Amino acid sequence: MVGRQESGLFFFLITAATVLVDQAAKLAIVYLNPVWNLLVFDIHLVTNTGAGFGLFQGKTIILGFISLAVALGIILYYHKIPKTYSAQLLTALFLGGVIGNFIDRFARGHVIDFIDFRFWPAFNVADAAISIAVIGLVWKMWKEREPEHTAKR
Repeated sequence: MVGRQESGLFFFLITAATVLVDQAAKLAIVYLNPVWNLLVFDIHLVTNTGAGFGLFQGKTIILGFISLAVALGIILYYHKIPKTYSAQLLTALFLGGVIGNFIDRFARGHVIDFIDFRFWPAFNVADAAISIAVIGLVWKMWKEREPEHTAKR
């Protein structure tokens, strides 16, 4: 368990660090415009007006408002997030990723992606943070769930 005050600071720092790393990486990609063909993946500028996996192309404004609603929902219901290290970390990563892509949608009109595994849609730091958070939160909920075969007495 993390104390209430420590969890709030930890949550804020992880969220802020995620946004800063995401935006710094995107800024570097935009200004340097690298085309690096690495062994396992490529680094190059990709603009995305949709959501993950190429869904909802051209729906930047709608997706931006959805991002804003999700971010505000997390902030407004922060008090309900368990004050455990893993819950705080994973939710902060998720929020940081949502805010990072929200900034792109409203400031640029599209999301900057740049990590390309060639067989998977290109993504960015915010997308990675969101994916890690969702997988971690689902895993955490699954592991903490009481086994169904255990009867309560």
